Amino acid sequence: MTRDKVVLAYSGGLDTSVAIRWLQDRGMDVVTLTIDVGQPGDLDGIREKARRLGAKTHVVDARREFAEQFVLPALQANAMYEGQYPLSTALARPLIGKHLVVIAQKEGATFIAHGCTGKGNDQVRFDLCTTALAPHLTVIAPAREWGMTREQEIEYAKERGIPVPVDNGSPYSTDENLWGRSVECGVLEDPRIEPPEEVYNWTTSPAAAPDEAANATIHFEGGKPTALQGRRLEFVDLIASLNELAGRHGVGRIDHVESRVVGIKSREVYECPAATVLVKAHQALEALVLPRDLLEFQRSVAARYSTLVYDGLWFTPLREALDSFVASTQERVTGDVSVKLFKGAATVVGRASPYSLYDHALATYSQGDRFRQSMAEGFIYVWGLPARTWAAAGEKAPTAPKLLKAAKRAK
Repeated sequence: MTRDKVVLAYSGGLDTSVAIRWLQDRGMDVVTLTIDVGQPGDLDGIREKARRLGAKTHVVDARREFAEQFVLPALQANAMYEGQYPLSTALARPLIGKHLVVIAQKEGATFIAHGCTGKGNDQVRFDLCTTALAPHLTVIAPAREWGMTREQEIEYAKERGIPVPVDNGSPYSTDENLWGRSVECGVLEDPRIEPPEEVYNWTTSPAAAPDEAANATIHFEGGKPTALQGRRLEFVDLIASLNELAGRHGVGRIDHVESRVVGIKSREVYECPAATVLVKAHQALEALVLPRDLLEFQRSVAARYSTLVYDGLWFTPLREALDSFVASTQERVTGDVSVKLFKGAATVVGRASPYSLYDHALATYSQGDRFRQSMAEGFIYVWGLPARTWAAAGEKAPTAPKLLKAAKRAK
């Protein structure tokens, strides 16, 4: 009798290790998939752990793919969920979801599984990835079904000889990839309490950061960062280098009470040094080379793009259409941006581009001013004509504003 086959997104932690045995206990052959998106850990050790539990294993190095195909479009869109979170975890989920579908098709599996609980965002993201890419596959989320507490999971693991570190001494739940690190649980569940220093790993405390500022100079070509401090780098390597540089100066700490997809408010702490610097630098360069109306529309696109990614809707026509729009705006986003890094702050202090719309002769108040100030009066008359016409018509109305009536009496 043929057994059903399931592909499990496997991190090597308690939940997904218990999920292997839980799925096997229900008569399924388990295939694990571990994706390298820049997180720490021994991938060979994770693969071996899954093998010891009787699963077939796959490990994929997707760091470059993650940077180029997921992080870069989000950076060019200036995507910051609720204006604060650079979507580090959210951006990795559609990549993992895509590879889960690829492996499922390769292995002839009929199920995909993940270790997400019923309270978080990631369950939505993984489920929707599968729905969008392979609706014929069924998603299983053991942690939503088994109803075990963490203590019961640990006991389940001990009874079945599951080799997982069930007690690492940390009360926090973390997730890491190239674009950022997220931390939740423990004392962070009380939004009144300042995050203790122990929750941070990528960033120096601003109080202990160097007393001398550092400047990070980023070169962009068509909206893509291509060099750091004058040295050309692959985007994936540039992110890693900037994480180290900015993190050393305490840059990239985010303490955010965010709105989860399922309707829960959640307090999250993030460390996103490179993302913080690159988004600020990209916005500053766009402000130099793009006209006002396009910048204003870009801001609405950024907000929609951020929510879409956060909500797990990466594989949708809207995201593809927004990507096309954003890509069309990036041709002139070329130049250098200098960002000052000092005790937790990242401040843009210089920018230059061959496509700059800044004209010194028009902007200056000193000698060489080419702006024809005499033309301003006519411009203001035409610009204010709608307001003037509206006000004149309003004087006839029985409910005319008191200000207009008072001004008429003063004449």
